[in-house]
Amino acid sequence: MHRILALILAIACQPAFARDIVLHAARLLDIDTGKIVSPAEVLVRGERIVAVGRHVDHPADAETIDLGDRTLMPGLIDAHVHLFLHPGAEDAQTFNESVPERTIRATLAAREDLLAGFTAERDMGTEGAAGADAAVRDAIDRGDIPGPRLRISGNAIDILGGHEDANHYNPEQKALPNADYANSADELVTVIRAQAKLGSDFVKIYETGHDTIADGQFSTPFQFSEDELRAAVREAVRLNRKVAVHATGEPGAGMAARAGVASIDHADQLNNDTMKLMRERGIFAVPTFTIIDYFATHPATLQSAERYRAMQAYHIEQFKVQLAAHVPMAVGSDVGPFPHGTQAKEYALMTANGMTTLATLQAGLINGAKLLGWEKEIGRLSAGYYADVIAVPGNPLEDIGVLQHVEFVMKNGAIYKR
Repeated sequence: MHRILALILAIACQPAFARDIVLHAARLLDIDTGKIVSPAEVLVRGERIVAVGRHVDHPADAETIDLGDRTLMPGLIDAHVHLFLHPGAEDAQTFNESVPERTIRATLAAREDLLAGFTAERDMGTEGAAGADAAVRDAIDRGDIPGPRLRISGNAIDILGGHEDANHYNPEQKALPNADYANSADELVTVIRAQAKLGSDFVKIYETGHDTIADGQFSTPFQFSEDELRAAVREAVRLNRKVAVHATGEPGAGMAARAGVASIDHADQLNNDTMKLMRERGIFAVPTFTIIDYFATHPATLQSAERYRAMQAYHIEQFKVQLAAHVPMAVGSDVGPFPHGTQAKEYALMTANGMTTLATLQAGLINGAKLLGWEKEIGRLSAGYYADVIAVPGNPLEDIGVLQHVEFVMKNGAIYKR
């Protein structure tokens, strides 16, 4: 009897292998060549893609899913998100909402992003929730909750009195910052080690801010010196991590590029030397157009509306200069202060502001996968890659706006939207 029970338990504990799935649709986007394959099929086995083509083998026990007049393409990637933020007075959220409440909100945000077709994201700072993003990432990886595969940083790193230091509050109340303090190279190393202990995948540093623009002239102070940034990059490399900086302009952007960061996020202003270095070293600019578009159309005051419109116009003008200089681009929306699940607009805005549709898609998928360190795993529909597949109506090369209407979502071979 004991042996029979042991055998039953052993069988029950064996992993369950899902049957093969064949996805069939009118079209498929080959992201490398920009060609449309028609008709199109993808054979999925477990969490991986087995074959892609006009026709693939149909194993005897495979489930065939006919997605009709749609285009199959890789799951979308957003390289700049804030799962722990939601619209409305972001600074106040860290005071009014507990970390447990914000973590619950983050799990809901992750679900919204996944259902919108974003199967991979880089969370650019928990805004005061420290390492709670590691818990969200790990729960997603275990399959406990739905969400994109994540790269997470924990809190961003800031200087005393810096960009996210709860400035302009009553100092007697000792308001906590939304970031971790570091005021020297040694302190940067200490904070990076502490964040790694909590499970960070990369390092997020505030390098510039507060931004000002007047009469078309943009300026932003830098926060960390170039030597300090170099120390941060060295420590990140030692821990097999990368550094991303919030850097809206010079001279901070140039300091970050020379220090060897992986991405310069926002990148409103880059001088010629910085752009040359980014091109040579493969440092990505992440323009984040959607956030400023949202604030320009949802201003708190008339004065702020005018400021955001001026910033928006300047950013678009500089973006075109960066494209002409062949600066590497990745797609990141800065979603959080605007509603999660709506950030595919970033792809449309990058196209409207000067990129070709194919270049935007390649920036999002190929470059995004590389920036997140998954270039051999995601961003393409190719044999051996994770089965992160979405379907959109129409042809995204003809209308990139269809990315805002994702109708089918598969991640890791599991279907989340059908």
